[in-house]
Amino acid sequence: MPGDGAGPTPRPVIHRNSLREQIAGALREEMMAGRLEAGRNFTVKEIAELYGVSATPAREALVDLGAQGLLRTEHHRGFTVPELCWDDFLEIFESRVLLTDSFHRQFTTRRALPDLSRLPSLHRRADAAVRAARAGNLDVMVGCDRRFWQEVAGLLGNRRIADYLDWLRVQSWMFAAPYLREVSTLAGVCWDRHLDLVGAIEAHDLAGAHRIICEYNLYTARLLAGLAGQPLESVTVLGLLTETTGTPGMAGTAEATGTAEATGAQQPPAAEPAPEPSPGPATSATSEPETSSGPEPVPGATGAGRARRGDEVGRELGRELGLGLGLVPQPRSLSYGRFGRRLPEPAPEAPRGRPDPHAAPGR
Repeated sequence: MPGDGAGPTPRPVIHRNSLREQIAGALREEMMAGRLEAGRNFTVKEIAELYGVSATPAREALVDLGAQGLLRTEHHRGFTVPELCWDDFLEIFESRVLLTDSFHRQFTTRRALPDLSRLPSLHRRADAAVRAARAGNLDVMVGCDRRFWQEVAGLLGNRRIADYLDWLRVQSWMFAAPYLREVSTLAGVCWDRHLDLVGAIEAHDLAGAHRIICEYNLYTARLLAGLAGQPLESVTVLGLLTETTGTPGMAGTAEATGTAEATGAQQPPAAEPAPEPSPGPATSATSEPETSSGPEPVPGATGAGRARRGDEVGRELGRELGLGLGLVPQPRSLSYGRFGRRLPEPAPEAPRGRPDPHAAPGR
């Protein structure tokens, strides 16, 4: 109350997402999940019609994504999803590892603890990320994983660094999604020790939290090196990760074929493709796995029955999170169906040398 000597009551901060931000967020997660694949071209008109909005917010959203380097602007052709190569991923990965290592050293030197007021939200994000990873639904996984690491980055107390780490994570998913979509069943393949990290943070165990994050980064490097067929030794920060985690040396991507250990530490799938299923669907669902001395199959790719169960868990998780048809998180201010739709397949290009009379200039 005024005049009681307690001073003015601070107003609560209200965050409102504009239509432009909602469109940009939906497109960002489409690219992270690999539904908008690299090389895909689209115009402002297509995006506006897809989401049922005017051209202005659609154009602003695309321009924002282009300014962030997540879309490439092409004159008279609209916007194109960029293709990220292994060298791009190495730069992204190295930046992320060096930043997190630097902040750990800062907390250790100053004997300071991160802001723990975010722990309740961090617990919820971690639980959702773990369930999504174990269900193996990539469309749900990308959003849950990103929101969890956004909460973790918020503990650093530096908003600009947190935003930069989030930008790196978006690009990392854009690189990884095409390879992950080639895995027949993702259940149990991706990292799922989010709750272990939250427990270490809650116990003020900074060294333990740093070790878990390094184990996560090392797991990611092994997984993607195996899927992309690249040498693990090309990761420049590999020595830093192995020193922190106590890993006694690396044997290349062949080490990625193991199964999960009893401690919960997972092993990524091998670079070799999974064994081809039997010709008949009935036999593939009922036959037992063969014993072989060769490389083990990708975790989770052991039968149609398990794949169906993973799909059911993914759909159930999608209903809990309130996701639309395309599993894109729905803005609260818009009705279902506007977001979450897939882009239509691109129309065949007109022959060279014959301009399209129906094409609008500047689109």
